Amino acid sequence: MATKHSSKPNAPVDASAGYEKRDVNIKGLFQFAFWMAVVLAVTLVGMKFSFDSFKKAQPMGATMSPMVKPTDRMIPPGPLLQVRPHQELQDYCAAQQQDVNSYAWVDQQSGVVRIPVERAMELILARGLPARAANEASGPGSYTPEALPTVAGEADVQGQCGYLTEPTEADKERAAAAGEAKE
Repeated sequence: MATKHSSKPNAPVDASAGYEKRDVNIKGLFQFAFWMAVVLAVTLVGMKFSFDSFKKAQPMGATMSPMVKPTDRMIPPGPLLQVRPHQELQDYCAAQQQDVNSYAWVDQQSGVVRIPVERAMELILARGLPARAANEASGPGSYTPEALPTVAGEADVQGQCGYLTEPTEADKERAAAAGEAKE
């Protein structure tokens, strides 16, 4: 079956045929492909020129250490991503509790010692504190309950360690998936 071409490029198409009777314009497709290739080539050459000029304008300089090869990947300075923030917060709070509840030298040369809070309170009760006059107590450094930070309308006396909660099911699933991924 031969296809009849009209001499007019925009001749109306017979809708009763159910399909288009004209062929694709091959010349137009090749022109489009040619010009698209030209645009891509010009873009690639322009990018190469731009990156070379940027490298000349702002050289990175030598590596910080002679032991580091220029091809090695450098880890950026902190802060870094926390992989297990809940565990890190627990470790931090445990270290804080250890500091609050143990004896240790702060500066042995000066004779400064850290003692547990409970023992410090006992010593303060036994020895007492120096008293101030009533007019000095209302100064800018005095304590007022309004000065405490609040969280959800309540005083935040425990700080960030007071927010420790048990891990959620989603946290447990992520930890299990991470454990399986390592194996």
